[in-house]
Amino acid sequence: MSSEQSRIPPPPGEDEIPIHSRTYAVRCYRVDATRMRIRGRLTDTKPAGLYVHGDTEPLDAHDMVVDLVVGFPTLEIESVEVVLDTHPDVMCPSIEPAFQQMVGLSIARGFGRKLTELFGGPRGCTHVVALLRAMAPTAIQSIYSMELADPDRDPVEAWTRARSEARNDGAASTFVKNSCHVWADGGEKMRAAEAGEWTEVPIWIKNRLDELGRADELTDWP
Repeated sequence: MSSEQSRIPPPPGEDEIPIHSRTYAVRCYRVDATRMRIRGRLTDTKPAGLYVHGDTEPLDAHDMVVDLVVGFPTLEIESVEVVLDTHPDVMCPSIEPAFQQMVGLSIARGFGRKLTELFGGPRGCTHVVALLRAMAPTAIQSIYSMELADPDRDPVEAWTRARSEARNDGAASTFVKNSCHVWADGGEKMRAAEAGEWTEVPIWIKNRLDELGRADELTDWP
């Protein structure tokens, strides 16, 4: 738990009746030094008894999985597997092969626009596309993690190397520019990244080291 006070809004009131739940679960795995696997799962669930009177079990309306193998550090998609396991119509799974068109695309810059071009409207499945949009940022979040997860490397050395490689090949500038207000082109953070400079350690790392009584280790982080 963060040392900062939570700003998350309180839960809905007791008189508010749940009618639908959508869950995205996305995980990224280090396959080897040149590949990562990103697996996403989307589930839509209806509360018990809402659609089938008297039923005591929740009812899944959608359950689908997308599995991508992505090259590193190119972030180009090397293989795609899409499975619509639970769906409302017998025709739904027929769209699965269409997503092979993603092979060769970068999951980084321009990916959302390409999804719309290839799979917008009747050309795809709105739920698979929504899942893919949720999966794409995971690749960016995993750039440093790929180096840190190397089982043969010292953790501090891995962090130093990851930052150094990102600085030298411009990865940070390429993948995060204009991705949000923090990394706006011309902004303070973006100028520092493009100059090969690095700002503070992420807050969530600082907070955890502080909670563990290991704040002094921050001096070892480049």
